[in-house]
Amino acid sequence: MESPLFSILIANFNNRDFIEEAITSIINQTYKNWEIIIVDDASTDNSIDIIEKHKSNSKIKIYSNKVNKGCGFTKNKCINLSNGEILGFLDPDDTLESNAIEIMIEHHLKYKGHSLIYSSLNFCDKNLNFLSKSNFPKQIDSKSSYLKSKSGRISHFATFKISFYNKTCGINPEFIRAVDQDLYLKLEEVGKLLFINEHLYNYRNHENSISLNENKEKAFAWNILAKIEACKRRNISIEEILPKFIFSEEGLRRYVDASSSYKLGNALLKPIRFIKSKLGFYK
Repeated sequence: MESPLFSILIANFNNRDFIEEAITSIINQTYKNWEIIIVDDASTDNSIDIIEKHKSNSKIKIYSNKVNKGCGFTKNKCINLSNGEILGFLDPDDTLESNAIEIMIEHHLKYKGHSLIYSSLNFCDKNLNFLSKSNFPKQIDSKSSYLKSKSGRISHFATFKISFYNKTCGINPEFIRAVDQDLYLKLEEVGKLLFINEHLYNYRNHENSISLNENKEKAFAWNILAKIEACKRRNISIEEILPKFIFSEEGLRRYVDASSSYKLGNALLKPIRFIKSKLGFYK
């Protein structure tokens, strides 16, 4: 079997508690022809000290931004510094299953016309103990597209061929959030997408996770911007896409759940509901 170089890309900012486990999960891969590109975005903790413990490993390339530049800039830099034929991002607080790269390589070699191949993931707690298997990443409906899809979703572990990426305008360095979603939309425009129904990525839930704090609402806004930009590239009216996306059952739920008003209201009502339940109001 061919053994193309696989570049694992890590954009790090203040993840000293988890970055070592992320790196170790790559070192322990069953597939051995890999490189790690780490760009530290001017972390203010001692992340870089932990990362530089691996500087003697020639397969791990370490870079740093002099000042904090944000996610889009840093992920774009990761790609520009890589040498692999196939690439994939790993968040610095997450890990990969030991066979993740091997499975992705097999599928990329088999499906040469696919720009993006992605899998499902495991939800874990702060200590990386397994919580549950995700069921939301799905194959995009062949009659639709990722831009228009109401049910199909793309998530980790998402990997792509550099030959297809080079056909796009690349990651927008000005994007602060929803950088991955913007990238997926661009890759859809130059190739096919494939979902592998295997859980290859371990997503860690902790107090700084985007999905667990106010950043989720901000990410949703950037997601809308990514769709607007995709509409412009594809010459599609935003009126055809955005109302369906924002006011779909899932989109509306995500927006409401992430809103500060909902969180405040829920916090105020929770003790009242508790008291009522004790007094038998809900019997």
